[in-house]
Amino acid sequence: MKIMFLGDVMGRAGRRAITDHLPRLRRDWKLDFVVVNGENATNGAGLSPDHARLILDAGADVVTLGDHAFDQRDMMAFIEKEPRVLRPINFAKSAPGVGARVFTDARGRKVLVAQVLGQVFMKRPFDDPFSALDAVLKQYPMGGQLAASLVDIHCEATSEKMAVGHYCDGRASIVVGTHTHVPTADAMILPGGTAYLSDAGMCGDYNSVIGMQKDEPLRRFITGMPKGRFQPAEEDATLSGLYVETDDRTGRATQTHMVRQGGRLQQSGPV
Repeated sequence: MKIMFLGDVMGRAGRRAITDHLPRLRRDWKLDFVVVNGENATNGAGLSPDHARLILDAGADVVTLGDHAFDQRDMMAFIEKEPRVLRPINFAKSAPGVGARVFTDARGRKVLVAQVLGQVFMKRPFDDPFSALDAVLKQYPMGGQLAASLVDIHCEATSEKMAVGHYCDGRASIVVGTHTHVPTADAMILPGGTAYLSDAGMCGDYNSVIGMQKDEPLRRFITGMPKGRFQPAEEDATLSGLYVETDDRTGRATQTHMVRQGGRLQQSGPV
């Protein structure tokens, strides 16, 4: 199975990168399944139902969220009606929606997608991500009825992301980090057959400070005083993420490549 994961969609530029590039990549790379983290797609703060539909219509099979899952209040009702949108499994127990679900690709193969929030350096205390993932992965083991499984680990610390990757090695096909908006260069297949990347980066304008126009973040770093609101940068965006091929029988990854298409970053992909 050919699977692509794309990192945090950031504002209008990120949405434009999705609509400009995803349909072409889905066709040219013969992708079977696409997961997109969309939690910053609406003005850099959450995801609206309209923008969720835009990402799905562009070719995503599943959209994951994160700590900003419900910044757009309309998402609280929408996620109950749209099974292709997932919030973290260790979010508040009263939160609407679910954090893990099994989907079916066009050929009838089953794919588990789960998202979990980290704890290190996060603004809110979330439930333990390891025990939350353990319950899901025990319920849906690799191989058997599942052709593949993907875990989106949404957190600040690369150490925590790496720990989750090793914890899931041999239990998930793919573990990929999101949240920090900067792509790391450590795409690899772990010893147990799990494709891993500490952070997929963002789908957004990299002539920015993690997707925001530079002036206000720079002012706050230099003076310690805010003057205005952060605004998403809106120049040419790069589509950033991870491409993985898996073995349908075992669920293990057989190859992986970083994805960077369009915008300012050095281009990369499976071909």
